[in-house]
Amino acid sequence: MSADLSGNANRFILFSVFFTARAYYPVLAILFIDLGLTLDQFVMLNFIWAITIFLFEVPSGALADTIGRRRLLIAASALMLVEMLCLLLASWTSGATLLALCVMNRICSGLSEACASGADEALAYDSLPEQNRARAWDQLLAKVMRWRSVGFVVAMIMGGLVYDPVTLGWLLPQASAVSAEVAHRIPVVLVLIQAVICLCVTWRMREPAHAIAGAKLENTFGHIVSTARWVLTTPKTLVVILIGVVVDSIVRNFATINSSYYRLIELPEWTYGFLGALFGVMGFIVPGIAKRLNERWSLFGNLVFIVVATFIGLLMLIPAWPVYGVIPAIFVFSMMFFLGFTVSRVLHDEAESSRRATVLSVKGLIFNLGYGLFSLAFSVVLATLPDSPEANALRGALLWQVPLFALISLLLLLWAKFKLKPIIVNKSTAG
Repeated sequence: MSADLSGNANRFILFSVFFTARAYYPVLAILFIDLGLTLDQFVMLNFIWAITIFLFEVPSGALADTIGRRRLLIAASALMLVEMLCLLLASWTSGATLLALCVMNRICSGLSEACASGADEALAYDSLPEQNRARAWDQLLAKVMRWRSVGFVVAMIMGGLVYDPVTLGWLLPQASAVSAEVAHRIPVVLVLIQAVICLCVTWRMREPAHAIAGAKLENTFGHIVSTARWVLTTPKTLVVILIGVVVDSIVRNFATINSSYYRLIELPEWTYGFLGALFGVMGFIVPGIAKRLNERWSLFGNLVFIVVATFIGLLMLIPAWPVYGVIPAIFVFSMMFFLGFTVSRVLHDEAESSRRATVLSVKGLIFNLGYGLFSLAFSVVLATLPDSPEANALRGALLWQVPLFALISLLLLLWAKFKLKPIIVNKSTAG
C-alpha cells in the first residue's frame, strides 16, 4: 500500500518556514561581533560554512535520491538543533573556545543546509499528482515563498526587538528587565525552538515510493557524476546556474552583513527586525510578479532583468546614505526572490524525478561555492584596507564589488544569448 502523500505539501511549507525564517537573521552579523569576533572573522566563518556545503552538498543530494529525502530532512533538522546549541554555549565563552564553538556552529549549519538543499523541494515536487504537476509546482512554490515571507515578518520583528535590551526593557515590566547578555541570547533560543519544530515536522513526512525506486546506495558516486555531467551539458540549466551564482553570491553576502550596513547608515538596532519584516513583505509580493514575468518573458529576458536590477541596487548602496540607504538594500534583497523563483522553475522543469534532488544539490553546491569564494574575497578586502575604521572598510568593499559584478555578468549574458539561441530557434521552427 502506497504512503499517503497528501500532507507532504503542507509539511514542506512548515519546514521551509521554520528552517529558513530564523529569528536571529536581522542581527546575525552583530550577534557574532557582540560575542567578541571582528567583522572579517565573521565573514571568514561564512567562508567555512560555504566550504562545508561545497564538500557535502552533492553527496547529500545523491543520498536523498538513494536512501530517501525524508531521512536527509530529519538529519538537517537535527543538525540545526546542534548548531544552535553551539551558538548558545558560545555566548558564555571567549577567546579560542568562542572561536571554536563558532566554527562548529558554521560547520553544523553548512551540513544542515546541505542535507536540506534539494531534498525538501524534491520530496514536495514528487508528492504532487503527476497530472499537471508543473503547474501545481508553480502554485506550491509561490505559496511556500509567501508563507516563508510571513514567517520572516514575524521572525525578523521578534528577533530585532528581543536583541535590543533597551527596547526589551521598555516592552517588559520593570521587574522583568533583562541585561544585554541575556537579551543577546534570546534570538538563539528562539531558533533552537524552531529547530525542534523542524524535527517534528520532518519526522511526520512520507517518502514518495517512486522517488527512490531502483536506486542503490553503492551507485551514489556514479549517480553524482552522471547528474553533474547532465547539468553542465544542458544549456538551460547551465545558463541559469552560472548567471544565478553570480547574482546569488553578491546579494547573499550583503544579506549576511546587512546589520553592519544598517549600523553604517545610522539605523538604531530596534529597527533591524522591522527591516527584516519589510524584506519578508517583499517576499510575499515578489513571487507573484516573478511568476507572471516567467510566464510572459523568455528565460534570457528574465535573467537580463535580474542582473540589471541587481547592478542598479548595488550601485545605490555605495553612498550609504544615512537612513535612506535602506531603500537600495531592500531593493537588492528583493532580487533573491526573483532569482530563486526563476532558477527553481527551470531546474524542476528540466530534471527527471530520479535525479531531481541531486540536480538541486549540484545547483546548491555551485551557489554556495560562489558565495564562499566571494565571502573570502570580501573578508580579504575588509581586512586589507589600510588603517581604516570598520565603517570606511565596509564602504570600500561595497565600492569594490560593483565593477566586478558588472564585468562578470555582462560576459555571462553575452555567452548565455549565444548558448540559448539554438533552443529559441528550435522552438520557433517547431511552432
